[in-house]
Amino acid sequence: MPLLGGIRPPIAVLCVLVLALAALTAKVLGPSGDTVAPKAVLSSQKYFAEDGAIAMRASIDERVTDLDRTARALSAGKPVKAERILEDLGRTYQKWTGTTVLDLESGDILAARGESIPLGWLDEDVLKGDRALSPRMVRLETGDVRLMLMAVLDWKDRPQQLLIASSGLSVPAINLGPFRTMAVAAEDGEILATAGFERAEALNSNQERRELAFLQKQMTQLSDEAASRAEQHPVKAKEPGSRGYPGVSGTLVGGEYNGRTALAGYASLASSNPEEKKSVAAGLGLTVVALLPVVQQHSGEQGRGLYGLAVSGVLVLLGLLAVTVLWTTVQRPLLRLFLESRRLARGDLTRPVTMERGGEAARVSAALERLRRQLAGLGDGAPGTAPGSGGKGGRRGLMARFGGLASLILTAVLLLLWCVPVGLLLNRTDGSVSVPTTMVNDQRDRTDLVADRVRRALNEAHADLVSTSRLIGKEQNAADRLLPETLKKHTRYQALYLVDAEGRVGARAGGDPHSWTQDEKLPWVRISGEGGKKPVIQAGTPVPGEKGSTLVGEIRVEFLNSLLMPRGLGEVRVVDSESRTIAANDGFLAFEELPRQSLTDLTRAAGVRVGAGPLENGLLLREGGGVTVAAAAPFSGGGITADIGWTVVSWQNAERFQIAPYEREDRSVLAGLLGLAAIIICLGWILLVVVRPLRALATSAEKLADGDLKTVLYPRYQDEVGAVVRSLELLRQQAQAHRHNQARRPADARPGVGGR
Repeated sequence: MPLLGGIRPPIAVLCVLVLALAALTAKVLGPSGDTVAPKAVLSSQKYFAEDGAIAMRASIDERVTDLDRTARALSAGKPVKAERILEDLGRTYQKWTGTTVLDLESGDILAARGESIPLGWLDEDVLKGDRALSPRMVRLETGDVRLMLMAVLDWKDRPQQLLIASSGLSVPAINLGPFRTMAVAAEDGEILATAGFERAEALNSNQERRELAFLQKQMTQLSDEAASRAEQHPVKAKEPGSRGYPGVSGTLVGGEYNGRTALAGYASLASSNPEEKKSVAAGLGLTVVALLPVVQQHSGEQGRGLYGLAVSGVLVLLGLLAVTVLWTTVQRPLLRLFLESRRLARGDLTRPVTMERGGEAARVSAALERLRRQLAGLGDGAPGTAPGSGGKGGRRGLMARFGGLASLILTAVLLLLWCVPVGLLLNRTDGSVSVPTTMVNDQRDRTDLVADRVRRALNEAHADLVSTSRLIGKEQNAADRLLPETLKKHTRYQALYLVDAEGRVGARAGGDPHSWTQDEKLPWVRISGEGGKKPVIQAGTPVPGEKGSTLVGEIRVEFLNSLLMPRGLGEVRVVDSESRTIAANDGFLAFEELPRQSLTDLTRAAGVRVGAGPLENGLLLREGGGVTVAAAAPFSGGGITADIGWTVVSWQNAERFQIAPYEREDRSVLAGLLGLAAIIICLGWILLVVVRPLRALATSAEKLADGDLKTVLYPRYQDEVGAVVRSLELLRQQAQAHRHNQARRPADARPGVGGR
C-alpha cells in the first residue's frame, strides 16, 4: 500500500503525536527550571538597562542639540562677546561642568567658565575630516571622564570661534531603587561611571564590605561581557522576527555570594529611530549595565516531575485506548474486507464471507456474501437479511447507524477526556498567585523613571523657549525668522507664537494658536482644551526687553505619548492633579478618568506630600480574581514642571509576567490545544481518506449485489478501499459474464429440441 494512503498512516501518526505530546507534557508541566530567578525578574533587569540607555542617549543628544542650536542662533545674529555667550549659556542650561570659547585662528582662549577644560586632545582630526566636531570622551588628570561637545561660532569678517562644553559622563539620574547599581561601560569594557554603590568607609561590618567588594567585582566582569556582546549588530543579536529595543540588549547571570546571585541587564546606546534620525550618543560605543543581587529562589517543585509524568501517563493510556478503538472497529475490518474481496475476485467462492459486526464494513461484507452466492449459483439472499448488513429489515445500533463515524467520535471523546481538563482546568491561577517583590519594586522604579523623563522633556522644552526668547529680545523682528527655525528643529512643538499683554497673538509658526492667559499665579507649563479631542499643553516664557510679551510653545501630545513606550511596563498614562488623562501609550480620551478607582486612589496617595515632597508608590492589586501590578510617580525634582501636580501611572496584569504559575497555566493550555490539533488532524485524515470512501463503497457494493451490473466501479484511492473497489469491479465483470452465459444457454438448447 502507498505510504500516505490507507488506514495505517493516520493511526501511526496519531500514535507518534500522542507519544510526542506526552513527552512534551512531562517536560513542560514538570519543574520550571528557573533555578536562579524567574524569567520575569531577568527580563525586568534588561528593561531597566534599556530605560537607562534611553535616558542617557536622550540626555547626550539633547546636549549636543542645545549647543549646536545656540551656536547657530548666535552665528545668525550680531557678534557677541565670549564672556556674554558663556554667561547666557550657563544661565539657560545648568548641565555643563565647564565651557570655553577658543579662537581658531590664534588658538587663544577668549573666555572660560566652570571646570578647566584641557585642550591637549584638540588636533586636526577633531576639527577636520568625516568626524569633525563630533563629541569626544576625554580623561582628565584626576581620572574622571568628560564628554566634550563642540560647535563653531562663525560671524562675517571675524575669525571663527570654537565653543567647547564639557559634561560629566555619569549614570542617568534615575531612581535605581534599593540594592540596584548601574554602570556605564566603554567599548573595551572599562567602567566610566557607576551609581548605587555604597562607600566602603560608610559600612559598619566586614561582612557588608566583603559583599560590596563582591558586587563591584561582578559589575566589572559583567560590564566587560556586556560591552563585548554589545558589539554585535542589533538585528543579528535578536531572535528572528523579534522587535523592541533598537539596540543590543540582554541579561547576564553573575556569581553567587551569601545566598544572593548577581543578575544584570545591559543595553547599548542606540537611536530612538535609526531609520529616520542618527543619534550622536549612539556612536560613542557606550553600554549601560544594571546589576541587582537577588535571593536564590527555593521553589517547592520537587514533586513537579512526578506530576508531569502522571499527566503524560494518562494521555498515553487514553491514546492507547483510542488507537485500540480505531484498530478494532476500522483498521481490522477494512483489512478483512480487502482479503475477502480479493479472494472472491480470484474465483474462490466455496467459503462464505466473514461477516463484520456493524457499520460500513458489515454492509460491504453482506454485499460480498450475496455476490458470492450469486456467482456460485446458490441463489440470492433477500437484501438486508444478512446479520449486521444495515438493511431495512435489521436493527441498527450506534455502529450500524453511524459506522466509522461512530468510531471516530468515540476516539475523539477518549482524547478529549485529556485535552479538555488539561487545557481548561489544570494549573489554573487566581488572585492568590505569588508575585516576586522585585517585580513590584521595578514597576515603581521604572514608573518613576518615566515620570522623570517626561518632566525633563518638558523642562527642556521650556529651556528651549527661554533660549529662543532671549535671542528674540536682542534683535528687531527676529521672531519671524527664529520661530519657524525653532519649530523645524524641535518636533516636540506643534505651534510657536508670541502673545502680548492683552492676549493678542503676534508672530507665529505652526498650527493654530490657543488662548494664553497672562496670570502670574498660573504655572508656565499648563494644560487646557477641555471638551476638545486633544489636551492642549502649553509652555511659556517672558520675552526679555518686551514688557508683557510672552513666547508660547504648544507641545504635541504625540511627543509625550512617545515618552511612555518603555517595554514591559504595561499601560502608562500621565494624569493631572485631578487624575484626568493627559497622555498615554495607548488610545485614550482627552481628560478621561482612570479605568479603576484603585488606580485613582493610588495616584492621590502618591501625590500626598511626605517630608520633602510626594513619593512614588507601587502596589499589588488583587481584584476580581486577577492580579495587577500598579505604580504611580508624581513629578518631583527640579525644573519649571516640578510643582505642576502631574503624575505618571502605570499598571499591567501579572499574567504577562514570566513566572512559574502563569507559565504552567500557559503550558497547560498549549498542551490541550496541541492535543486538540492532533485530534483534528488525524481523525480528519481518517474521515476523509477512509470513512467517507468506505461509506461510498458500501453503497456501491449494495447496488452491485442488488443487480446493478452496468455501473462501472472506478477506484479513486490507491489504498485498502481502492483495492476493495477494484475487486468489486472484477466481481461485477464476473457477474455480468455469468448473467450473459445464463442467458445464452436456453437460446442454444432450442435448435436441438426442434430438430428431433
